[in-house]
Amino acid sequence: MSQPSSVNINRMKLCVSLLFHGFVVATAVLLLCFVPINVSAVARGRSPQLQLSQRLRFDQNGEFKILQVADMHFADGKTTPCLNVLPSQVHGCSDLNTSSFIQRMIQAEKPNLIVFTGDNIFGFDATDSAKSLNAAFAPAIAARIPWAAVLGNHDQQGTLSREGVMKHIVGLKHTVSQFNPSEAHIIDGFGNYNVEVGGVEGSGFANKSVLNLYFLDSGDYSTVPDIPGYGWIKPSQQFWFQRTSAKLQRAYIRPPKAQKSSAPGLVYFHIPLPEFASFNSSNYIGERKEQGISSASINSGFFTTMVEAGDVKAVFTGHDHLNDFCGQLTGIQLCYAGGFGYHAYGKAGWSRRARVVVASLEKMEKGDWGAVKSIKTWKRLDDQYLTAIDGQVLWSKNSAGKIRN
Repeated sequence: MSQPSSVNINRMKLCVSLLFHGFVVATAVLLLCFVPINVSAVARGRSPQLQLSQRLRFDQNGEFKILQVADMHFADGKTTPCLNVLPSQVHGCSDLNTSSFIQRMIQAEKPNLIVFTGDNIFGFDATDSAKSLNAAFAPAIAARIPWAAVLGNHDQQGTLSREGVMKHIVGLKHTVSQFNPSEAHIIDGFGNYNVEVGGVEGSGFANKSVLNLYFLDSGDYSTVPDIPGYGWIKPSQQFWFQRTSAKLQRAYIRPPKAQKSSAPGLVYFHIPLPEFASFNSSNYIGERKEQGISSASINSGFFTTMVEAGDVKAVFTGHDHLNDFCGQLTGIQLCYAGGFGYHAYGKAGWSRRARVVVASLEKMEKGDWGAVKSIKTWKRLDDQYLTAIDGQVLWSKNSAGKIRN
């Protein structure tokens, strides 16, 4: 009998860990362990645009701002109608309203990075998926702002496969997206990668990643007959995340500017984890208008994996368009962005919205910039004034989750 490969050993170890934490019933875990990894997802190298990610750094004011755009559901542009808008908004409303909202957000917030968290296009209604992707990301590309994208459960339902969609994305201008990590020989999904954000140019932290961003493919739909519903983050992806997080933490505590703790990490993917259902109206900030949380029907244990890693401060998802809340669980903020796109389902009279996150550096003696001292967030509505709502501190060295003054 041949010996099991190191990949299979790591998968088995992770599955045992999930059992230990009690997050998955025994039957579901056994099924998860034996789901074959998609061999076609072998990493094919980094995006030709990757060099851009190496230039991501905090600005001269010691801030790094991220605009999250969730669920654009872009299709065919001006011929694609809006859904769930007021009667007065119906005439002339189309995908172009989504594009206009992005442009307004870019002008108002001037982000350092835009993150598109899946269902970027609605494949069923896209005549040509490649053209729809080009149009969906056009405002970010035209503004020459670095941007990243992950896949949702609708991106691949058009003329491109899931693999094809991610390949197209990584070939577009100004993106820091990657097809998959080159060091992971076999990994589930498409679009698992990390981006490092350096300190202020010329500061002592200029060559050190002081903020780590993780992007994962949360899948589309279950391929296991006995497990219905949406997909989930698989053991191979969790193993990659664990190794990447550990590597970044080791680098952070080494010279130059050796630190005693890890740099904060932010995680972006599309489908919310089951843990998003842990909150009630007393312990989250924002709105929860969906009847339930549309997570996978099993718990893959990724939340526990992030808690064990120790560096993740917040997770950002989309998928449930009428949820836009943040709630803290075991030291990690779990946040929705709220629905952005006008061809996505919504609620008439409930404005489309976007989430903004700002990480701020500590001001050191002699005017130098140090490590991250706080991470704040707010949302903006697509109304006449781009109204800002629900400002809060997600994480700081002293406290987390407080309402911002």
